[in-house]
Amino acid sequence: MASEEPVTSPDQHKPTPIKLYRIAGVVIIVSLLLMLFGNNEVNTGAPWLIGTAALIAIVMIVDAVQRRNGLKD
Repeated sequence: MASEEPVTSPDQHKPTPIKLYRIAGVVIIVSLLLMLFGNNEVNTGAPWLIGTAALIAIVMIVDAVQRRNGLKD
């Protein structure tokens, strides 16, 4: 099976749509934080919403720093 796959170098692959991923990440973070303002009185899901939004933000920041420093294409 592996012998049937073409051998390609990384520069032959399509570039990833980084701008689209960043926009999607921001939209997801904003939508998660907007879910905090629902009609829920107990707010048991608030730590999960905030934690998930923070985790996505941290991943996006680390990715941006790595790209700025040339550690990632």
